[in-house]
Amino acid sequence: MQSQTPHVESWGRTVKVPQSVIPLFWQPEVLPAIEREKSFLPYGEGRSYGDSCLNAEGVLLYTRGMSRFISFDESKGLLRCEAGIRLDEILALTLPRGWFIPVTPGTQFVTLGGAIANDVHGKNHHVAGTFGRYVREMEILRSDGKRWICSPQENPDLFGATIGGLGLTGLILWAEIQMKKVTGPWIDQETVRFSHVDDFFKISEDSEKDYEYSVSWIDTLAQGKKLGRGHFMRGNHSPQRAEQPKKNVGVSIPFDAPNWLLNPLTVRSFNFLYYHRQFSREKRNTIHYRPFFYPLDSIQAWNRLYGERGFFQYQLVVPFKNDREPIKDILRLVAKSGMASFLAVLKTFGNIPSPGWLSFPREGVTLALDFPNQGNRTIKLFEELDKIVRASQGALYPAKDAKMTAQDFQSFYPRWKEFQKWIDPRFSSSFWRRVSGGQGDNG
Repeated sequence: MQSQTPHVESWGRTVKVPQSVIPLFWQPEVLPAIEREKSFLPYGEGRSYGDSCLNAEGVLLYTRGMSRFISFDESKGLLRCEAGIRLDEILALTLPRGWFIPVTPGTQFVTLGGAIANDVHGKNHHVAGTFGRYVREMEILRSDGKRWICSPQENPDLFGATIGGLGLTGLILWAEIQMKKVTGPWIDQETVRFSHVDDFFKISEDSEKDYEYSVSWIDTLAQGKKLGRGHFMRGNHSPQRAEQPKKNVGVSIPFDAPNWLLNPLTVRSFNFLYYHRQFSREKRNTIHYRPFFYPLDSIQAWNRLYGERGFFQYQLVVPFKNDREPIKDILRLVAKSGMASFLAVLKTFGNIPSPGWLSFPREGVTLALDFPNQGNRTIKLFEELDKIVRASQGALYPAKDAKMTAQDFQSFYPRWKEFQKWIDPRFSSSFWRRVSGGQGDNG
């Protein structure tokens, strides 16, 4: 049944477009009938920050009703389930049985199909690579009614196009993934305070052998000798076998915060207090996996903190092995702009190749920045940042993007034309029409 929805917005709330929504409550035999001039796009929890999960004037296939477990081989950790199931629902089943998600993004409130379509990465990329590496098999329904079983061995081209394929190759019905064996829900964490981005690179290099997970928070308003100062968090699954605590419901943001709440003054104050929150340089403790992997999930609808104006997330990756200046130039530019990034995350990617043709991670350092939407001022900053990313042969992350040009996308993702051959002719998105220059536009 097709429902008319005036507007659907991205998680960043800067993109709002009119489109229809068709909820799916089971695996369909064929896709619903729609007007010939319209196109489909699968939609799970809508956690993409820009327009990759939107399809202006088209039809969203809402997949959350497809959330059934199909099978779980507890001895091998092989889980098969429908694509609309969320990562937190998977963990509720598998973690008590000693199995964890092999690669997890910064929120557990994404669907399995969304994790595949964006080939998500996590704090363990340097040792584990991307989520797509653990997809053993999946089934895809195309608009011609044909169902494709895909794996690295069977229909490998459609498999490679679908991993990181932004939902454009068809509707993922179910997938089988290889889970990771763990002792329990606890993480042995160490937090190291560092005073400059150069220290980050040294700590990161020293951590790669002994720590499976690592990520850093940085103060983007710090300059000079304090440029890129922050906290480096690293950890491993703990052998501790204590029971899992009751789930913390957390708090919810019930309304839009005033636009002035997150400004350079309040963010500078927060950054100062957060940076000095621990007195010693190093701190060790054992914590539950939820605050370690998903710190923002305890605040429901946290995107409302940015007010009605919304926010952009700008996530980039640049090589750093032979030259660390690009990331320093980016931090200098952001600090000089005075534009407050409330959430800033810095991490290194390893050299493990992604299976997806449009996968974002590649060897280098990735920086994710959240900026309140200040209109042209924000866009001008992005244009300056784009120049550095472009010159250093880096890339931007489609799942977070709202402003990437077609020229940049096609440069960052050289296999895009090869990928385009596998787009289902009845599938499209606002993002794809923007970055492909309208080629393959069905909407």
